[in-house]
Amino acid sequence: MRMTDWGRIVAAIEAQTGIRVRAEERSGIGGGCINQAFRLEGGGQAFFVKLNAASRLDMFEAEAAGLEAILASDSLRAPRPLASGVAGDSAFLVLEHLDFGGGRAGAAARLGEGLAAMHRQQAARFGWSRDNTIGATPQPNAWLDDWLGFWRERRLGFQLELAARGGHGGALQRLGERLLADLDVFFSDHRPAPSLLHGDLWSGNYSYLASGEPVIFDPAVYYGDREAELAMTELFGGFEADFYAAYAAAWPLDAGYAVRKRLYNLYHILNHLNMFGGGYLGQAQQLIEGLLAEIR
Repeated sequence: MRMTDWGRIVAAIEAQTGIRVRAEERSGIGGGCINQAFRLEGGGQAFFVKLNAASRLDMFEAEAAGLEAILASDSLRAPRPLASGVAGDSAFLVLEHLDFGGGRAGAAARLGEGLAAMHRQQAARFGWSRDNTIGATPQPNAWLDDWLGFWRERRLGFQLELAARGGHGGALQRLGERLLADLDVFFSDHRPAPSLLHGDLWSGNYSYLASGEPVIFDPAVYYGDREAELAMTELFGGFEADFYAAYAAAWPLDAGYAVRKRLYNLYHILNHLNMFGGGYLGQAQQLIEGLLAEIR
């Protein structure tokens, strides 16, 4: 059983923020499948604390850097990172605690507008300054000038290699190799700019404050094609029509998005296969077969 030194966490908050956290009270927060989460109260403030094994400190530091990048874009609200480190057997990340109060009229549109504004924050190349994680899976982000090469090597190719290591060979790998070889077909008239992406934007990673202000969290940040972000919002549902209408009004998508979104969501289906097992194998193979049918 992992032992957590809460005294060290409190000391880290005090050292890194200057906030005096005296007699702390903490309560567990459910809902996550990767980390433990707690609400910590002290010094008249509340803090959101994530815990994982001490070996996962780099994951938390990458998450904090991603949140800082989102905040620096001055587009959408995200929890501000306050402290991180190792306490006993646990790595920890401390964020400001935000109270979510459900949406208000116009809140979904504000999320769409804010996301389009964030995507306008761009870099010279694709990738990011450090690797991070997508869920619990490593996500390599070494810079590349070429988006096609980035998506082939750093995203689909990497996930297919993980799947092969996990015992998912055979048809999946044969189909995957064919798709990677012909990937350029999907980008014949599409030249994306390297936009700042949240990277893991599904319905569980956004909410609204009581004021209606949207908040995004749990990022897997990198600079990539904004279509990859929009595609994931459609993968598991949970985004309102007003969100898409507001995004399109701010920055319309290209016509080829209807096909490319399946290519982008293949990355997440492969990741779910690698994280959760064979229940996603058939879905991954069907996605690849459908994409290959577009080439013929």
